[in-house]
Amino acid sequence: MAVSPTSGVKDYDSMGTSRSILISGCSTGIGHATALHLKERGWRVFAGARKDADLRMLHDHGLEAVQLDVDSSASIAATVETVLASTGGELDALFNNAGFGQPGAVEDLPRRALREQFETNLFGAQELTNKVLPAMRRQGHGRIVYNSSVLGFAALPYRGAYVASKFAMEGVVDTLRMELRGTGIHVSLVEPGPIVSRFRANAFARYREHIDAANSAHARAYQAMERRLTAPDSPGGFTLEASAVARKVERALVSRRPKPRYYVTTPTWLFGILRRFLSTRAMDRVLLASTAGERRLSDDQDDRQ
Repeated sequence: MAVSPTSGVKDYDSMGTSRSILISGCSTGIGHATALHLKERGWRVFAGARKDADLRMLHDHGLEAVQLDVDSSASIAATVETVLASTGGELDALFNNAGFGQPGAVEDLPRRALREQFETNLFGAQELTNKVLPAMRRQGHGRIVYNSSVLGFAALPYRGAYVASKFAMEGVVDTLRMELRGTGIHVSLVEPGPIVSRFRANAFARYREHIDAANSAHARAYQAMERRLTAPDSPGGFTLEASAVARKVERALVSRRPKPRYYVTTPTWLFGILRRFLSTRAMDRVLLASTAGERRLSDDQDDRQ
């Protein structure tokens, strides 16, 4: 193991193909793209997924598929034990990617929906992190990357549960980064905007499960939300392929001095810059304007009825 005597950063160039990473949520989207990208770059990738069919698919792609459900403490513990047994007790990196979005107005969110959102997006990610940290402390190095979002620092209407989970994630990660200072373990966030994935389809299923749209004060807005969530994703405009995130994750993993945050997509950069200069009310106006099309769609539908 080659470690810089001054920075504690592992010299990956001298390690050949021995770099190892565990990634959660690899069945589709960002997790899947990142797992394949890092495998091509010489990493030993442990790709986590819940379903047997997804595990077989990952195995067929040449990845070391591991059953991982971040909502289950038993699954997290078993996965980490399996991975460390396979690597001789070392793990170079962790990418906390598993997550979903729960749509709905804040006043319509039942407690169960909020609990499920935090269990997956935050509590599971942090429990997984805490399980790998002892190994990283023993080896004196490690990289931990969390998949946050532009909504980790900029709130948008009808996304309150997801916004809350990502705001909380960013606070936990900022704290963890300071607590790990000097250990050789580096922690970063990636903050994507719109990415081609199954995120909308999965969000729509959660919306149907938890939100009583017909009896809500936001019923008209939900008409537009349903149209947006069921529309097919396609690259173009502000929406990028998942490979754009994979490249930023790689940068966080191999940079000698990784950044605390990596922006992905134009909206993330734009909102990140604007929030530095605008007042809270002015930023609210910008964020509301960015979703004005959703409300106009609702009005147009109402006029045709």
